[in-house]
Amino acid sequence: MHKILSIAWKETIIRFSSRTELLFFLILPIAFTFILSDGLAGDPSEGTQSIELLVVNVDDSELAQTLVDGIDATSAVRVALVSAETAADQFADDATAVLTIPTGFGAAVNAGEAVTLDLQKEPDNNDATIVEQTVNAVIGSLNQPLAIAQAGVAFAEQTQPFADTAARDTFFVATLDRAQTLLADAPSRFVVTKPDGSISEEASFDVTAHQSAGQLVTWVFIPLLGVAAVFAFERNHGTLRRLLTTPTTKATQLLGIVSGHVGHAIVQMLLLMVFGAVVLQVDWGKSPLGLVIMMLSFGLAGVALGTMLGTLIKTTSQASSVAILLGMAMALLGGCWFPLEIFPPAAQTVARFLPTTWAMEGFSNLLAVNTGIDGVLVPAAVLLGFAVVFFGVGVWRFRYE
Repeated sequence: MHKILSIAWKETIIRFSSRTELLFFLILPIAFTFILSDGLAGDPSEGTQSIELLVVNVDDSELAQTLVDGIDATSAVRVALVSAETAADQFADDATAVLTIPTGFGAAVNAGEAVTLDLQKEPDNNDATIVEQTVNAVIGSLNQPLAIAQAGVAFAEQTQPFADTAARDTFFVATLDRAQTLLADAPSRFVVTKPDGSISEEASFDVTAHQSAGQLVTWVFIPLLGVAAVFAFERNHGTLRRLLTTPTTKATQLLGIVSGHVGHAIVQMLLLMVFGAVVLQVDWGKSPLGLVIMMLSFGLAGVALGTMLGTLIKTTSQASSVAILLGMAMALLGGCWFPLEIFPPAAQTVARFLPTTWAMEGFSNLLAVNTGIDGVLVPAAVLLGFAVVFFGVGVWRFRYE
């Protein structure tokens, strides 16, 4: 055990002999995590501001007011009632969109006639597109009760004609209100059931939590693959060959190197978790035991792959290049940078064979789903399976020279 610890300490001294190592060990991971998690975007609790829609309502009808109230009730758009002159001036200045409800809108709809609403919006403007979609959605929600009200008026006229237009309009508005109330109170036609442990209704994709976990996996995984450079260096400089003159076994040498780099990985993960918890308000403390399981299994899988690569690569420069390229590629395909769900099905299938995918799944389960230990058992088991296979190949191919 003393030899293993001595070799692990030797690896620590060699790795951190240069101050530039801190750049990759802590500074760059923290910088990328902060930037990619929208750390510069301000406090997310302040919410997003709704988009102002200028409305020129020249029709004095209850139906026009219902349309205005429906748009204003949405969370994306807020209505500002203005005159036609004010709307023209503000739209020429900086207003996003202007909706004009023409005279006779309510009467025409009551009579079952087609009506054209005038919506002016800025071209190539995302906010204007949101306004248009919101207006269309509100109009669409009014179509069904309108159709019911119009059918009710037509049936009533067949039974007993109205005394005048005012009586007809009053009946139409009352029928429309009744239809809207009944449709709003209609029971759901679908019953949704979810198994235990599924994501709650309140759960949503958290960019900050995803990037905190993703950058942790990325920047810890690449140095673990860099173990290949350690083996290449020591083999090329004869260090491993000189071990033959000492009572140090192959297993002791491997365990010392592995222990040192797994220890580095655990310290790095803890530092990044503390940064995420303190600065980005990411809740890393939902299941401490689950975190321990994931850190150990991920660290072992990464260093095992680095060990296997160290027996296949000849020079230190090759090992460093392969560690960076392979680490970045596996981090990208493993969903560390972007959610895996946005990738094509073929890429998602390939990703299931990467240790980074299972590391992200385990950490994400702890952060987003809050499943506790149950949510990390399968990812951790798969990572340990990777470790066994990679270590097996590495030990089998291990040579002193």
